[in-house]
Amino acid sequence: MSERTFRITVRGAFEGLSEAQRAALLSAAAEHDVLFASYTKEGHLSYELAARADFTFRFLESGEADEDLVPAAARAEATAVAWLDGRGYGYKNLRSVAEDLSKAALGKRQRRAQASGAA
Repeated sequence: MSERTFRITVRGAFEGLSEAQRAALLSAAAEHDVLFASYTKEGHLSYELAARADFTFRFLESGEADEDLVPAAARAEATAVAWLDGRGYGYKNLRSVAEDLSKAALGKRQRRAQASGAA
């Protein structure tokens, strides 16, 4: 079996933040800007707290079979919860979406490159 790459997105909203917590998040906002969002093994957090309370964690996982996707998503969500709980940040509406990149639709350029490589 070949190794597959999974992208897991965990979304939620901050809730009940104290003024100190809000200030801490706002001071670190540049590190968590949506424009620099990427999928990483450690998980990348992005938010725009000045605009809304929503946040997104992006995780990169791997596995060998379809069955590995659900546990990977569960690990990513647990990591996000641990990060939030470890800092005492309240949250709500936590949900995750996992995607197996080996099954993702190819874009026009990718299909063209694949066709030219096969010829």
